[in-house]
Amino acid sequence: MTATPLRVLYCNCTYANVVPKATKEKVLRELAASGIPFDAVPDLCELSAKRDPCLKELAGEGGVKIVACYPRAVKWLFSAAGAKLPEDGVEILNMRTETAEDVLKKVFAEGTP
Repeated sequence: MTATPLRVLYCNCTYANVVPKATKEKVLRELAASGIPFDAVPDLCELSAKRDPCLKELAGEGGVKIVACYPRAVKWLFSAAGAKLPEDGVEILNMRTETAEDVLKKVFAEGTP
């Protein structure tokens, strides 16, 4: 049995429309079928703009894998919301440049980030 991170955050990038639709759908479908707990948000950009408190909560926890887009963009979004991500304990997986299969392998990889 593989270990999973304490938390998985999936961003659907609803408003930016920059992640291939097939990639988003496959990753979300496999996450849902896996039975592991995860949080799905419509759009991290929107949460950042609204300075949603859930971002501070996530930033304060270790062992989180964020499935979204470019790591630099995700880090900036959290920072802009006043929720700077820690250097350790966070892994950002990029659905813009990686295949759904590669993203899922990393989500389900043993250990935490």
